[in-house]
Amino acid sequence: MIERQQTKQRMSRIVIHNDTIYLCGQVCKDATKDIREQTATMLEKVDELLLEAGSDREHLLSATVYVRDMKDFAGMNEVWDAWVPEGYAPARACVEARMARAELLVEVSVVAAVKK
Repeated sequence: MIERQQTKQRMSRIVIHNDTIYLCGQVCKDATKDIREQTATMLEKVDELLLEAGSDREHLLSATVYVRDMKDFAGMNEVWDAWVPEGYAPARACVEARMARAELLVEVSVVAAVKK
């Protein structure tokens, strides 16, 4: 069974299939901020969605992080490293990418297991 939550024309904010949660295209709450603040508020949104879907960051399986410019890689990682619980790092890739809006500096897609 596939469960979709907060579905709109283009995307669902949460998709759950076989106890696996998919969150794609999560961005910051305020795109006027620097990379650290954008990363922090983006990860706050991930926390909120994981909780809503029945999981948490200790159940992350994988993450793909998109940064607008690799010059922000260290700043993003500083926040990311503090956010990921020790011993629970997901499989992760980070790529430089053009964003849907020029002011966005970072975006993430994550896959997590449902917490049992």
